[in-house]
Amino acid sequence: MTDTTNIFEALRESHECQRALYSALTNTSGDTPERRDLFDRLKKELAAHAQAEDRHFYIPLMAHDAGIDLSRHAISEHHQIDELVESLEETEPSSPAWLPLAKKLAEKVEHHLKEEEHRFFQMAGKLLTEKQKTALAAYYRTDYEEALAATA
Repeated sequence: MTDTTNIFEALRESHECQRALYSALTNTSGDTPERRDLFDRLKKELAAHAQAEDRHFYIPLMAHDAGIDLSRHAISEHHQIDELVESLEETEPSSPAWLPLAKKLAEKVEHHLKEEEHRFFQMAGKLLTEKQKTALAAYYRTDYEEALAATA
């Protein structure tokens, strides 16, 4: 990790972690320690990522007219993901409804990640300066790591 990492690289690292976790989670069955552990790790990862991303990516983009709608949409998707996580928390891991819900969460997260990487990053690349991209990466990482540590 270098000081020249930009916000897009920092966000992609978390995206890859999310993909690995939801992929493993949706391949579990029954109420097992593995399923509970993967869900707990994914839940913490999603929460830490969304908090830091909202603060250090979407809020700065809202300073630009062209970034407002995009940021609102992304923050709305974070809320939808939170609601799916809550639904999973309220469902017994042994329930037949649990895995379809987990797959719905995985699909929503993947949709959001692809949209960010293929649409939002391009727009943000035009709106943010190189200095901002590097500074936001550092702020994002600090906030992200603190949020993860707070849930440990």
